[in-house]
Amino acid sequence: MKGLRAQWVSFDRPSQLLMVNQFAINLGFYMLMPYLADHLAHGLGLAAWTVGLVLGVRNLSQQGMFLIGGTLADRYGCKPMILIGCTLRTVAFGLLAVADTLSALIVASALTGLAGALFNPAVRAYLAADAGEERRVEAFAAFNVFYQAGILIGPLAGLALLTWDFGVVCTVSALIFGALAVLQTRALPTRPPADRSAEPAWRAVAADWRTIAANRPFLLFTAAMTGSYVLGFQVYLALPLRARDLFGEQTGLVTGAVFAVSALAALSGQLKLTAWAKRSLSAPQAIAYGLVLMGTAFLPLLPGLPQGVLGAAAGVVALLICAALLAWGGALLYPFEMDTLVRLSGDRLIATYYGAYSTASGIAISLGNLAVGALFDTGVRWLPWAALTATGLACSGLVARLHRAGYLAQQPVPVPG
Repeated sequence: MKGLRAQWVSFDRPSQLLMVNQFAINLGFYMLMPYLADHLAHGLGLAAWTVGLVLGVRNLSQQGMFLIGGTLADRYGCKPMILIGCTLRTVAFGLLAVADTLSALIVASALTGLAGALFNPAVRAYLAADAGEERRVEAFAAFNVFYQAGILIGPLAGLALLTWDFGVVCTVSALIFGALAVLQTRALPTRPPADRSAEPAWRAVAADWRTIAANRPFLLFTAAMTGSYVLGFQVYLALPLRARDLFGEQTGLVTGAVFAVSALAALSGQLKLTAWAKRSLSAPQAIAYGLVLMGTAFLPLLPGLPQGVLGAAAGVVALLICAALLAWGGALLYPFEMDTLVRLSGDRLIATYYGAYSTASGIAISLGNLAVGALFDTGVRWLPWAALTATGLACSGLVARLHRAGYLAQQPVPVPG
């Protein structure tokens, strides 16, 4: 904690505020979202397809609107988008506290996703600009520690509040986002957008999107990195499926341990891994090594464990090792990944680039989850884990190849006429 505090106080006040802001965002979000499906199914008695619809609307509204959110941040400023996003989350979670009809739940779910699409690219673009080129990597490393701390503490806080009522969870979460909006209104400096054009909005936005579509290094890097998001998401999909194979209906404790180990590994390793990588590796090497680590994380889950109680114990250990390696791999590559995106943008339209990148990652997660699910359905026990390992190694090879070809070096960004 001393190392984190020393790192945190070394940044300017806006960066410090954005890191604390991200902790509170994740605290408020994760104290509610893990328990929403159960509330919808058992608290409100909704059919399973309706629960899926409500949760799907949240994901679609966020992933599908990241590009729009980033574009708005570049055109109108990051601070307004951060404030609007936090305000929308306040309204959305307040509505979830009282909603008992499908229409109200869908509206609340859509507002929840839209809020994330507005403030996520804006926060990262603001942090990148405030930290500057020399300290971007360290800033995103510290940022990720605060991010993971929110993921760790949020579900525990939500579980404690559930002893009262799900409405209490929603109310407290809404109050957190409301407080964030007020705090940042007063404390976060306003920075005029650097890329605002005098052209009509639709024409300027079209030109910005054409710029991104013509940026071949960015597109190639985005394609190479989508696998990292598919791999990271398996904490929510493949690992719980494996836990169910081992323990049937009694998976809650194991799944909780997997999430806890994942968050604790990221928290404990982030700053040390970043410091080591800065001393020993180039940014592309750090990203490539992180992808290798994420891919090989699934090797302990390949079949071959003993049966019975010993096999179950070994299975739990394998799951925890996988979760820890995934977290360390993600922690190793994340700050360098964020820094590379800024460099590939040519320091222009940073929020729009982050938004486009997040949209592509969200699409990759959806398609990747379909593929992983299909691999589990084949009944070939080793196939999902082998495919996930191959994904990490292939993506690492692609990043290394892009680096050797010079695509990941900062270069002029084409601007279509």
